[in-house]
Amino acid sequence: MENHLDDNRLILAVRSHFRNSLRDQIHCIYLNQGLATLAFFGVGVNLVLFLTRVLQQDNADAANNVSKWTGTVYICSLFGAFLSDSYWGRYITCAIFQVIFVIGLILLSLASHFFLLNPRGCGDQTTPCGSHSSWQIGLFYLSIYMIALGYGGYQPNIATFGADQFDEEDPKEGLSKVAFFSYFYLAMNLGQLFSNTILGYFEDKGMWAALGFGASAGSAFAGLVLFLGGTPMYRHFKPSGNPLSRFCQVIVAATKKWRVEVPAGDQDNMYEANEKESSTNGVRKILHTEGFKFLDRAAFITSRDLDNQKQGQQDSWRLCPVSQVEEVKCILRLLPIWLCTIIYSVVFTQMASLFVEQGVAMKCTVSNFRIPPASMSSFDILSVALFIFLYRRVLDPVVSRMKKSGSKGLTELQRMGIGLVIAVMAMVSAGIVECYRLKYAKKDCPHCDGSSSLSIFWQIPQYAFIGASEVFMYVGQLEFFNAQAPDGLKSFGSALCMTSISLGNYVSSLLVTIVMKISTIDNMPGWIPGNLNKGHLDRFYFLLAGLTTINLVIYVVCAKWYKSIKLEGKCGRISGKDDLSTV
Repeated sequence: MENHLDDNRLILAVRSHFRNSLRDQIHCIYLNQGLATLAFFGVGVNLVLFLTRVLQQDNADAANNVSKWTGTVYICSLFGAFLSDSYWGRYITCAIFQVIFVIGLILLSLASHFFLLNPRGCGDQTTPCGSHSSWQIGLFYLSIYMIALGYGGYQPNIATFGADQFDEEDPKEGLSKVAFFSYFYLAMNLGQLFSNTILGYFEDKGMWAALGFGASAGSAFAGLVLFLGGTPMYRHFKPSGNPLSRFCQVIVAATKKWRVEVPAGDQDNMYEANEKESSTNGVRKILHTEGFKFLDRAAFITSRDLDNQKQGQQDSWRLCPVSQVEEVKCILRLLPIWLCTIIYSVVFTQMASLFVEQGVAMKCTVSNFRIPPASMSSFDILSVALFIFLYRRVLDPVVSRMKKSGSKGLTELQRMGIGLVIAVMAMVSAGIVECYRLKYAKKDCPHCDGSSSLSIFWQIPQYAFIGASEVFMYVGQLEFFNAQAPDGLKSFGSALCMTSISLGNYVSSLLVTIVMKISTIDNMPGWIPGNLNKGHLDRFYFLLAGLTTINLVIYVVCAKWYKSIKLEGKCGRISGKDDLSTV
């Protein structure tokens, strides 16, 4: 009896130890994410002002360059995810790209201090900077694109690495994993809050090198040290091999057998790898699903395949396991949902460009204190924090009680749909504010800074709507792509979320270019000229509201069509047929 009690105490002690260790791991990851985000947005939040004030670019060019840079940040996430899933694993990938990130920030700080801010003290509202040589401009772009590579390659892997620390088979850890992405996104936004307020204030005053970029470099270095310090506590998973070759093998094998007829529901003649192969690196089997019938040919065993097996010749480019075929199906099913998130990212990216330029042209002073226009995004972050609390503590429990027994709150797809609705409200709000800003503007203002008597605080609703939409859209995306991506492509799932932001930035840049080209015909100033008082930024915002509404309709269709991944011993959480039935 005593031995039995001792065994129980030992088991409880071991469980307690691992849960405490898990808590420490997750805290390290939250802090690392907060510090890295502080560093990244210490550069990004005022980059449009740095380009206009220090490098003397006009508003449209600066907005486009910020969009292209931000797009590059997130397109690098695919590169980082590929290295992580295929060769390096998530831990090593996170460490290497964080080092690149830190080096880029240090280089930017040094380049700004010694070469770009000339004369000393330039870059504020009153002191213009001198001209720069081509190699100085080149050094600046080298440093910011190193930052793009480092942060982009690190970001999708740290989210997935944090999710790896939870054991889904443990009930308590499984519930904690559901909450992880919300608090991970909150940690990221709290880091951004410091950048947008404290660092944004100093940068707006022209203190770019030391108190702006230098502080960002120090924060990124501290985050790197913290991440490496938690190494002994982490759970590590080996990479599962090159996903591109697996994808291509299925396409080639199915194409080779394009004349083969696969009987409906014929599971007996479908090839599956043996138990030893299927458990490699902890990758779970994916169960067969209907749809994309053409790809099933890759797993269908023909007489030629049987002859090859008897001779000990297994051709991976002719016969693929069912799990490998289903892995390709999963990616193909995710793509329409992913494409529908790109227009939302066009809306989201306006915070770092046109929202800031709009704020510059408004009344930014309270008594004798000037509010940096970029710091208005703090209201976006506060909105994120508020709506994460409201969703997890109020909305989700209420919806769970209203739905059928055993179901949980809103699905990820429903939340993403709600995010699109709120995004439309954000653009309509921004357009209305711009209409009133123009009403109280001085039309002959040469520089446009503070030219309208309308207070910058009228921008609060549009920032708050963006923050609310992020909680539903981006947190929902992180959970959705992580849950629905195959085990061997988890980092790729997180990278899809970031890549939609990337393409959103490129689409935004393209839209601005097209709008300016069309609206400047017959010597008209265009919708987004250097002097916003002579333009129609409100029309651009209303255009985005219309495009997002059309995108919402397409998204609803795609979400109703979507079917969830089914893993051996565990079915996906998303029903696929009625995910948007209540949206």
